[in-house]
Amino acid sequence: MNNHRHFLLHKPHGYLSQFVYEKKRTKKKLGELFPFPDGTMAIGRLDEDSEGLLLLTTDGMMSELVRSKSVEKEYFAQVDGIVTQEAIDQLKKGVEIGFKGIRYTTKECEARMLTNLPDYIGEGRRIRDERHGPTSWLSITLTEGKFRQVRKMTAAVGLPTLRLIRVRVGAIDLHDLKAGEVLEISDFQIAEDLKSPKDK
Repeated sequence: MNNHRHFLLHKPHGYLSQFVYEKKRTKKKLGELFPFPDGTMAIGRLDEDSEGLLLLTTDGMMSELVRSKSVEKEYFAQVDGIVTQEAIDQLKKGVEIGFKGIRYTTKECEARMLTNLPDYIGEGRRIRDERHGPTSWLSITLTEGKFRQVRKMTAAVGLPTLRLIRVRVGAIDLHDLKAGEVLEISDFQIAEDLKSPKDK
């Protein structure tokens, strides 16, 4: 009998995607958001400044399976400036970014402008005063995940990311979860629609 447990979390800004932090500075960790069972691990990570969908499981094999596939991950990014079609076209074709001290050209991806945001995105923390110029939103869908890749990609087309939210991993989306909310599910249906999610 499989007694493993699986969770979806809308990770808020300011939290590490981990349960233990060895360095001296105090950091907010996932265990402060929900009474996850012992042995729970995050599948992949979102950096401290990023928000959105994080999958968690007590099953190490499941973690390996999800991370080993070229699973699509969709992000909504609020950027400094107005998104143009030219910038979208550049992102789709691939842009050059720095990665571990070398230049790397990102793979082709999906990118589009966003005009309407779902309610679960929320207002978030105040980024800055509107007098500093306009901001806009775009969606980027990747099958790779280099360190801080989305932020580096938008910066490469002159649109620095101010706020970054992962909204989908494969066929799993945020399910209207608000920041800090957790949904326990029966399984990760990465390649098909999630079946019968159940609340904890």
